[in-house]
Amino acid sequence: MATPGLSSDCSRCFALCCVLLPYSADAGFGADKAGGRPCLNLLEDDGCRIHATLREDGWPGCTVFECFGAGQQVSQVSYAGVSWREPGNPPHRLAEMGAVLTVMRQLHEMLAHLVEVARRSPDPAADAVRTEIEDLTGADPETILLADLDSLHDRVGRLLAEASARVRRPWPAGRDHTRADLAGQRVTGDHRGSTFRGALLIGADLRGADLRDADLLGADLRDADVRGCDLSSALFLTQPQVNAALGDVATTLPGGLSRPGQWGA
Repeated sequence: MATPGLSSDCSRCFALCCVLLPYSADAGFGADKAGGRPCLNLLEDDGCRIHATLREDGWPGCTVFECFGAGQQVSQVSYAGVSWREPGNPPHRLAEMGAVLTVMRQLHEMLAHLVEVARRSPDPAADAVRTEIEDLTGADPETILLADLDSLHDRVGRLLAEASARVRRPWPAGRDHTRADLAGQRVTGDHRGSTFRGALLIGADLRGADLRDADLLGADLRDADVRGCDLSSALFLTQPQVNAALGDVATTLPGGLSRPGQWGA
């Protein structure tokens, strides 16, 4: 099957993240909510009452979240367009949808990275796993819930590490900051070909840094200052990471990622 959409399309989703996922005021969501309960801002047509003013109204957490297209895949494919709102759904349907969404989001994130591998450093083994995951995203809910995610994560992780090494090879001076705690630190300068896999960069000062071909897989960029950064060819950078960082009009992003509105035009 074709690669499913890997960025959120709320118009084709049953507001699953607004209903199924828990959130807390401490995490930037304006209130506390348990999983399975509709958000207080959710409208009957699955729209958001304050979508245009989320940050101003104290809900920045919503602007950071990204499902990688899992919401519309679950809504339109896994459940064939039948909403949780429809009468006659079995009592367990909402909880089941939540479990499927959790798995689907992980599958879609893996696919997004494998698509990048195909674009930056093609590999037949990565293509084979990508096809396997694409097939799984189109399966029925029971098959999705029975998937061995641990094994998939391990296999995809190895493939991404191999692709990263190939892409970063021309930069022998690149440094290894894997899982480093760089929170609040100054990390400016030339970091071409470096790896920041799983690094803590919360509140770090990255202003003007050159991060071309740097591996940012799983790096925590919450409130990291990336104003003026060159991220144009950063590896495995995702929209949630971008949404959580503090950039500006001079920050350059890889193709396919959107500039957050709060960064300026």
